[in-house]
Amino acid sequence: MTATTTSEIARGEVRMLIDGVLTDAASGARFDNVDPATEEVIGDTADAGVADIDRAIAAARAAFDKGTWAGDRELRKHCLRQLHEALQEEKEAFRAELVAEAGSPVSITYMAQLDWPLADGIGYPAELIDEFEWERMLPDTELFGAVSHRRVAKEPIGVVAAIAPWNFPVEVALNKIGPALATGNTVILKPAPDTPWSATRIGRLVAERTDIPPGVFNVVTTSDNGVAERLLVDPRVDMVSFTGSTAVGRRIVELSAATLKRTFLELGGKNAMVVLDDADFGAVIPQSMIACMHAGQGCALPSRLLVPRTHYAEAVEIATATFAGISCGDPADPATFVGPVINARQRDRVLDYIAKGESEGARITIGGGRPEHSAKGYYVRPTVFADVDNTMTIAREEIFGPVLAVIPFEDDHDAIRIANDSPYGLSGSVWGDDRERVDTVVRGIRTGTLMVNGGMFYGADSPYGGYKQSGLGRQNGREGFEQYLQTKVVGFR
Repeated sequence: MTATTTSEIARGEVRMLIDGVLTDAASGARFDNVDPATEEVIGDTADAGVADIDRAIAAARAAFDKGTWAGDRELRKHCLRQLHEALQEEKEAFRAELVAEAGSPVSITYMAQLDWPLADGIGYPAELIDEFEWERMLPDTELFGAVSHRRVAKEPIGVVAAIAPWNFPVEVALNKIGPALATGNTVILKPAPDTPWSATRIGRLVAERTDIPPGVFNVVTTSDNGVAERLLVDPRVDMVSFTGSTAVGRRIVELSAATLKRTFLELGGKNAMVVLDDADFGAVIPQSMIACMHAGQGCALPSRLLVPRTHYAEAVEIATATFAGISCGDPADPATFVGPVINARQRDRVLDYIAKGESEGARITIGGGRPEHSAKGYYVRPTVFADVDNTMTIAREEIFGPVLAVIPFEDDHDAIRIANDSPYGLSGSVWGDDRERVDTVVRGIRTGTLMVNGGMFYGADSPYGGYKQSGLGRQNGREGFEQYLQTKVVGFR
């Protein structure tokens, strides 16, 4: 793919899916879908109002309470396999849409942005239906001479509101949809307004290519967060599964508290890439360029590079040279590593953080503004900051842009201290030649995921989530599967 495939984009689905029917908003309203690389409108999407959200909630509630989905595992497995096949057949259309509406470099759609979740995001939980222990017996107990048998059963929670972000919209959506449906829940998928088409395409495939009953899976698209918040306060919704910023996560907890909904929150990160003094700096420091993947719009990407003070100047020099060579431009070009950020608001936010870093005394060694070539498009140059103290704003807050802060440490204990000196605890990495030292550092860092010397943890079978303000619960794996289940204990004679 060397250019945006306009013929594929033209087929973007503009309708929502509510109660098995592909539909416009009741009001007929639509909102624009904008290409962040060009700032041009590429189409529009149904703009749901309160009536549409209420209709989707009612459909999901009825499908759970009155339908057979919750109790029919064979039907669920059959339908999820149908969906998996349908998704695979439209892979290239998804790819083109991700480039166009998310500004994703096409190169990363062959990884976590698309191909990886398409491979097993639906297939893994479908297979787990047969493997999972839905019931187990406890030892008998006795009361007043009478013996009781005891059974533990796992049952679906009910109606799940799945709220997906704009940075990895297909990946996150599939990793919510798969386990939620496999465990017998009904789902309302609400995508970010910046990236609606990947979700509406899934909705069309469910309607046209699967036997999923009406109301079991719904897609609502809206440009109004106030309308979307109906999902958080309505007592007919039993669970909210959200991926996005920590600030919005707090808002979700606040609004859902009145009905005590279960919440899964995969939130922000300020991840540390820790390089020990016995690592090969010439080979390892260039790996910090992953901080710029998808213009830095990834919650698990490293944004702090921690290096020994004795090697600080060398590390800054290598990181600066690495970032100077990063291609920044058209996301449809396979050579592009850094595309645009999602919108003008996010671009200005990243530029404000860069200015804040300078004002607090950090030194820009490369980057620092918009690329000269980008008269249009929401681009930010890959940026490296040196002379960073971990108390600075750019070292503590999630920028969500192509910005790396290089921070020195004194020894391994100090590296652990700095890595943990953050309100977040989502991901990170440790690099070094002495495995015993590396393992000690890994055990000391309080994050939900870590990579050692580039080792990859990702997969539909791998539980993903964070410590501290990086979230609640886990997505994927058996832990993520069980997140969508209730536990019932029955004593009987």
